[in-house]
Amino acid sequence: MKLFETPGKQAAVPPGAAFGQPQAPLTDGLTLTSATPTRLLSEERRRKILDLLEKEGRVTVNSLVERLGVSAVTARADLDILAKSGALLRSHGGAVSRLDPAQDYPVSLKETLHHAQKVRIGQAAAKLVNSYQTILIDSGTTTLQVARQIKLRKLKSLTVVTNALNIANELADVADLSLIMIGGILRQMSRSFVGPQAERMLGELHADHCFLAVDGLDVDAGPTTPDVFEAQLNHRMIEVSTEITVVADASKIGRRSLSPIGSLSSIRRLITDDSISPEMARRFREKGLELIVV
Repeated sequence: MKLFETPGKQAAVPPGAAFGQPQAPLTDGLTLTSATPTRLLSEERRRKILDLLEKEGRVTVNSLVERLGVSAVTARADLDILAKSGALLRSHGGAVSRLDPAQDYPVSLKETLHHAQKVRIGQAAAKLVNSYQTILIDSGTTTLQVARQIKLRKLKSLTVVTNALNIANELADVADLSLIMIGGILRQMSRSFVGPQAERMLGELHADHCFLAVDGLDVDAGPTTPDVFEAQLNHRMIEVSTEITVVADASKIGRRSLSPIGSLSSIRRLITDDSISPEMARRFREKGLELIVV
């Protein structure tokens, strides 16, 4: 009697099989997994993210975890890759579609963008403020961080003038601080007041230092913003202030928005983050602008 004999071709028998020992599967040296399917899945997943952004304007990491069935780490990695390619803007906890500098966006959306950079800018700006000064704080999410950092410094007899509801709310309970709220027409997008009434009220005041937020800052065009009324009020802020500091993350640098605020020569310094290009930094310094990079 012959063991393991089959009709026709003789089957190869692995050593030990006759004794009932478990055997590893034969692979003939081939790898069982391939990188190609994973890469295709990644590309398809990122395309779905862009489709969601096109439809909804923004996505969160948590929503991507639920919709795509991936981990939060994978969702964040996909968003980072797409952001580096310029397909979207990373926000706090998610991402948004790339913004048009000529278009206005709600302050609630802007507050999620470049959050860490804005905090660092706010910290640097707050160090420029001294006790017994009168400062003017423009509306914006970067200037909101300036207000929050000033609040932590606990300065004496500081007077703050602002047209922004969020900044007024932030500083309303600060001890030894006088708060002057500029009235006028409420812009719902920015939660701030603008218009002829606001400009007239500013004309009766003077500030030692103005912290100005912008939507674009260009070497040739200077500071700009999408709203005409806000640009007019910002121009008035420059006129009534001794010193002007623009606070803007690097995404605003080199951009031009619809309405010009004033000339670049009216600004003493710019505080921005370290994403600013060396070439752009050089050009601003050549124009006589003091540059603080954080």
